[in-house]
Amino acid sequence: MNNEQRFWHRLSGHLILAGGALILIALGQFQWGTAAESTEPMVTAVSTPQPIAEAEETEATPTPLPQGPLPVINDNSLAPLPNPRTYQTKLPAHDFQMHEVARGETPNIIADQYGISADTLLGGNTWLSQESNQLQVGAQLVILPVNGVLHKVRAGETIESIAELYQVPAADIIAYEPNNLEFPFYRLVPESELVIPGASIGQFYFTAPKSVATNAAGEPQWKVFGTGTYIWPTNGRCITQFYNGFHPAIDVSSSEGAPVYASDTGTVTYASFASGTYYDYGNLIVINHGNGFETFYAHLSSIGVFPGQTVTQGELIGFTGNTGRSSGPHIHFEIRDNDFRTNPLDRLGGGYQNCVG
Repeated sequence: MNNEQRFWHRLSGHLILAGGALILIALGQFQWGTAAESTEPMVTAVSTPQPIAEAEETEATPTPLPQGPLPVINDNSLAPLPNPRTYQTKLPAHDFQMHEVARGETPNIIADQYGISADTLLGGNTWLSQESNQLQVGAQLVILPVNGVLHKVRAGETIESIAELYQVPAADIIAYEPNNLEFPFYRLVPESELVIPGASIGQFYFTAPKSVATNAAGEPQWKVFGTGTYIWPTNGRCITQFYNGFHPAIDVSSSEGAPVYASDTGTVTYASFASGTYYDYGNLIVINHGNGFETFYAHLSSIGVFPGQTVTQGELIGFTGNTGRSSGPHIHFEIRDNDFRTNPLDRLGGGYQNCVG
């Protein structure tokens, strides 16, 4: 009896184990089938960006889905429209007058017609030489509306660098409305032209012959040389106009016909009425002192020397007058050092009287 019970117990245990094994096999087959299905490619909806077309006034509509086994979802209804209001730099807008040079006109005569300084003619026409004789009949001149310089912008330049170049405030360049410099960028366009108010690149002036005689090699021949010191060219010392950037000389008032003396020893290289483009000087004497220095004596009533003549310091050379561009009897006196016009008061000794105004 006991043996029979033990037999049935063992049999029931084996049956339970067999049933569990069958259940596990069934579950394994189910999972294997699921994994097999997962190895097939999965289709994922992907939004592919498309180039944004030009902005249209109508509301954007979704693009039709492409046909095929892999559909791509594309909806640009939320894409921002391009901004057509991008910043554009304005170019300067100048309206210059033009002047055709007539016979007998000088820089000052032309400048007076337009209410500008003579050196503004140079500032607006950089092709001109500082020599007055370059002002040829028929030449076309740009007339700037204000005293200053017409500057062509180069790549890399800024308002600050241009202001520093001409030693003027940057605010003056910006404030000149036709330059069209807009806050806050103040962008410059290369090759455009700006008017630089108050700037100067130089003045017209007359250069006398350096010598009236040369050797076989073409070198100047000087019979005498200056002392390097200078005396007043007239007995009076009443100054009516001082040396400045627009007047690189001194004007000494005197009665007409007062004597004029050589300020230093040298050779006369010019002695004539400065006609034509040199009209401003009137009767003019130039003495070259052989040491790099020259002296100029202008507006004379008469000339008492000739080119090539040697004179000594203090020698009588002419008489004061009111010829050329002059507002009354006086002498216009210059001292030049290798063509650089210096302030005569830096080299003349003794006191003087201020008679300006």
